[in-house]
Amino acid sequence: MRHSFGKRFLGTALLATLLLPATIIPLPVPAAATELAPLSITLEGYGYPYPAQFLPLTIESQDVRMAYMDVQPAQGKGNGKAVLLLHGKNFFGAYWKDTIAALVAQGYRVIVPDQIGFGKSSKPDIHYSFHLLASNTKTLLDHLGVQEVTVVGHSMGGMLATRFALMYPQLATRLVLENPIGLEDYRDLVPYQTVEAAYHGELNATEQGIRAYNKSYYVNWKPEYDAYFATPALRMRLSGEYPRQALSAALTYQMIYEQPVCHEFSKLHATTLVVIGQSDRTVVGKARLPKDLLTRAGNYPELGRATAQMIPRAKLVEIQNVGHIPHLEARERFIKELIGFLKE
Repeated sequence: MRHSFGKRFLGTALLATLLLPATIIPLPVPAAATELAPLSITLEGYGYPYPAQFLPLTIESQDVRMAYMDVQPAQGKGNGKAVLLLHGKNFFGAYWKDTIAALVAQGYRVIVPDQIGFGKSSKPDIHYSFHLLASNTKTLLDHLGVQEVTVVGHSMGGMLATRFALMYPQLATRLVLENPIGLEDYRDLVPYQTVEAAYHGELNATEQGIRAYNKSYYVNWKPEYDAYFATPALRMRLSGEYPRQALSAALTYQMIYEQPVCHEFSKLHATTLVVIGQSDRTVVGKARLPKDLLTRAGNYPELGRATAQMIPRAKLVEIQNVGHIPHLEARERFIKELIGFLKE
C-alpha cells in the first residue's frame, strides 16, 4: 500500500507543480536562490573527495545504483584491514573526507557508501528499512571482496551500523557509534506524522530553517560546514526533480521513527566504541515534541552512558563542548580515538 501511495502521491505532486501552480502551495524558493546553482538530486557536479563508483541493484523491481567510494592505501602501505563509514540522514559520504584520509594514511582500506535514497545514489520510491540498507551494504562488501570490517556509523548511520552488526556479526567485528540517533525510542516521545505530512514538511522548508538546523549540529559552527548539508540541500531544491528527493527524505524519516534499534543494543557481539559529543541534543522530530519533554529528550550525555552500559563490550568516549558531528567539529580528537580503538 505504501509503495502504491508513494508513486501516486509523488506523481500528483509533480503534475500539480507543473500544470496547476495557481491551485497549490508552490515549492519554496530560497531567498538567495539567484546566488545558488541548481544541483541534481543525485549530486552530479558536486565533487567528492575520492572517485565515486556505482553498484547496480534491483529493489522492488526498480533498477537503482548505489554510489560508493573505495579508497585504497598507497601500494605497499596497506595493513589488510577495512573500515566502513556510514553517513547520517542529512548527509552523504563526502563529509568523511578527513576521516578517510587519516585512515588511509594508517594503512586501512576505506569504503564509504551513499545509501540508496541519499547522496549520489538513486532516490527510488520504495519501502525503506534498516534491514534493506544493511543488506545492500553487505552486497556491496561482497562485491568488493571484503570479509571483515570495522563499521563506523554517525547519526542515522549509527542506527544502520547497529542493524548491520546484528545481522552480520561475523563480518562486523568492530563497531563505532558516533553520536548515533535512535538511542531512545522516538515513538515514545514524538507524535506520529504521516508520510504526506513529512513530505509537505520537506517541500515547505525554508532557507532560513535549513541553515538554522544545520548550525544547531555544532557548538562552534564554521561556514565550511555548510558544504556538507545546507548548501547542497538548498541547491537541490532548485532541481526539477526535487519532489522526488523530498519524498525520499520523508520515507527515510519514517524508517527512523518506526524502526528503533535501541532495544537491541544488549545483543551486539562486536567490540564497540561509543563517541558522544556532550553538547548534542538531537531528537528526530524535535519540532513536534510536547513541551514537557523538551528538556528530557535528546540528552546525549545520559543516553551515551546508558547505551555504553547496555552494549556488552563497549568503551565510551565523551567529548566536551562538541555537538552532533565530532568527526567535523573535533576532527583531531575523533581521529585519535578512532585509530586508537582500531589498533587495540
